[in-house]
Amino acid sequence: MTSLNLEKASRIVDAALEHAASQGMKPLTVAVLDAGGHLVAFKRQDRTGILRPAIAQGKAWGALGMGLGGRALAQRAEMAPAFFTALASASDGRVIPVPGGVLIKNAEGDVVGAVGISGDLPDNDEACAVYGIEQAGLIADPGQPH
Repeated sequence: MTSLNLEKASRIVDAALEHAASQGMKPLTVAVLDAGGHLVAFKRQDRTGILRPAIAQGKAWGALGMGLGGRALAQRAEMAPAFFTALASASDGRVIPVPGGVLIKNAEGDVVGAVGISGDLPDNDEACAVYGIEQAGLIADPGQPH
């Protein structure tokens, strides 16, 4: 069983930032959490806003907490806004249900963590997270609609 260690988490962060640079994206903040929701690796590029760390971690934390990538969470939030208002309260505002929160799975399909990225458009944040996860040899689950 593959677990999420510091080496893999660091590779995810660095690859995500490399991808962002190659695409000319805005400065990003990248957070990688383990399956228990604990921060393993984190980088905040120069000139990012002061809320970006909380947003990046909230995207990852929400994906872990609900077992769905941010894209699926965003879709569900549109369909059930009252539930997501309650979820925000229950999580002390930690759940950010938008693309850019991506589950990390191992080859067996087990969730081993999540990545949250904030700084550019949500679709771009998500693309960087997926790229980073794949470069670390793991499987990205952004929560594509079913």
